[in-house]
Amino acid sequence: MHRLYDLPLLVILMGIGALAMFLPVGVALAERDWLTARSFIYSGLLFSVLAALIGLATIENRVENQARSHLLSMLGFYTLMPVMLAVPFVESVPGATYLDGYFEMVSSLTTTGATLYEPVWLSSGVHLWRALVGWLGGFFLWVTAISILAPMNLGGFEVTAGAGGIGRAQGRGAVSSQAADPRGRLVRFARRLAPIYIGLTASLWVLMLVAGEGPLVAACHAMSVLSTSGISPVGGVPGGQSGIVGEIFLWGFFLFAFTRQTFMFDFRAESWRSLKNDMELRMGVVIAWAVTLFLFARHWLGAYELQADENSVAALRALWGAVFTVTSFLTTTGFVSTDWAEAQSWSGLATPGLILVGLAIFGGGVATTAGGVKLLRIYALYKHGVREMEKLVHPSSVGGAGAFARRIRRQGAQIAFVFFMLFALSVTVTMVALGAAGIDFEAAMVLSVAALTTTGPLATVTTEPALSYAALGDGARMVLAAAMVVGRLETLAIIALLNPEFWRG
Repeated sequence: MHRLYDLPLLVILMGIGALAMFLPVGVALAERDWLTARSFIYSGLLFSVLAALIGLATIENRVENQARSHLLSMLGFYTLMPVMLAVPFVESVPGATYLDGYFEMVSSLTTTGATLYEPVWLSSGVHLWRALVGWLGGFFLWVTAISILAPMNLGGFEVTAGAGGIGRAQGRGAVSSQAADPRGRLVRFARRLAPIYIGLTASLWVLMLVAGEGPLVAACHAMSVLSTSGISPVGGVPGGQSGIVGEIFLWGFFLFAFTRQTFMFDFRAESWRSLKNDMELRMGVVIAWAVTLFLFARHWLGAYELQADENSVAALRALWGAVFTVTSFLTTTGFVSTDWAEAQSWSGLATPGLILVGLAIFGGGVATTAGGVKLLRIYALYKHGVREMEKLVHPSSVGGAGAFARRIRRQGAQIAFVFFMLFALSVTVTMVALGAAGIDFEAAMVLSVAALTTTGPLATVTTEPALSYAALGDGARMVLAAAMVVGRLETLAIIALLNPEFWRG
C-alpha cells in the first residue's frame, strides 16, 4: 500500500476515475440498459489496466519539486482526466461526438454543471456518471485546497498571508512539514475529509428519500449540492418529487459551501464555537438575506393590489423561492426553487437575471466547492472600504482589531482587488473569444460568467429565452471548457505556474 504513495498524483487519480466507472453499471443493469452497462464495464477495465501499466512505468520516478508537480497535476486533472472520463459517456449516448463528451466531463469535473443534453435524452446510468464525476471533482477540490493551495498562499488563502508569499510556501526555505511534503498532506487530509464528505452526502441522500424523492434523483441531488455542481437527472429541483421539504433539506446543506469551518470542526475543537464569528459565513448570510429581502420587497410592491388572503400564501411562497434560489446561486450550485416562478406570477414582475449573475460572481467560501471570487476576498474589500470611509471622518485615526485585521485591510484588500481585476480580465477575454465564435454580447457575457464562476445553470435561468449549450458550435464549447478550468483553478494559480522563479531548482 505504501508503494501507491510513490506514484504520480495524476496516475492515482486516473486509477480512481477508472474504478469509479464501475459504479453506474449497477444502475444500468437494474434498468436492463445493456448499452450503458457494456460501455462502462469495458471502459473501466481498459483504463484500470492502462493506469496500472503507467503506474508500473512511473513508480520509480522521483520528483524534486513536489509542490510544482502537484500544482501541475491539478491542471492536468481538469484538462486531461476528462479525456478518459468522456469515453464511457460517448459510448453510452447514441449520436454523441467525442467533443460533446469532453465538454460534459470538463463541466462535471469542474463542478460547473453545464450540459448539452435534455434530461430525457440520457439514461439513468449516464446521469449517475455525470453527478458522480462532479462529486469526485468536489472532493478533489476540498483536499487540494487545504493540502496544496493553502501552503502556497493560493486559492483565497493569499488574502490572509500578505503580498510577499503568493505562489510559494511561507518563508523561503521553510521546510515545515506542512509546506515541504505536499504528498503527505494530500494523504492526511484525504483520510480525514473522506468520511466527512461521504457522510454528509449519505445523510442528505437519506433525508431526500424521507422527503419522498426517488433513489437516483436523491443521490444525484445530494452529490450535486455537496459539490455545488447543480447536476440533476430531472432538470433541477422542480422536476423532483420531494417538494418544499426536499428543498429545505437541500438548503440546509448549502451551508457547507459558505465556509470550510463547517466541515473541518474535527481538526480544531473550537471550530463550532467560533463559527458564528467566521468572516465568510457572516458575509455570506448578509449578502443572501440582503438580496432576498430586496427581491421580496420588489415582488411585494408589484402585488399590492391582490387580495390579502391571496397575498399571505403567495408572499410566503415567494419569500421561500427567493431564499432558496439566492442561496443556491451564491454557492454557485445553480438550483432554482419551485416557488421561484411563483413569485414572478404573483407580482407579475420578472426577476432581473443580472442579480443572479452578481451572486455567482461573489461565490462561496475559500477551500469549499463553490466558485466565484470567494467571500473572503469580498470581505477584505469591504473592510478596506469601511476603513477608508472612517479615515475621511478621522484622517489621523489608527485602525484597531489587531495585526490580523490590519493585514486583511491592507495587503489582503490589495491582493483581493488584483484578483478581482484578473477575474474581470478573464471575463473580457472569454467574451472576446465567444464573440469571435459568433455569439452576441449579452449571451457571451452570461456564458463567460457561468463558466468562470462554475455555475452552469446560470445560462439557462438568467436570460429570456434561455441559452442552450447545445446550440453552440464546437469552437465556443472549447472556449467555455477552457474558461471552466481557469475558473476552477483560478488565475493566480495559473500565473504561479507561469512564474519563472517557480520553475527554478
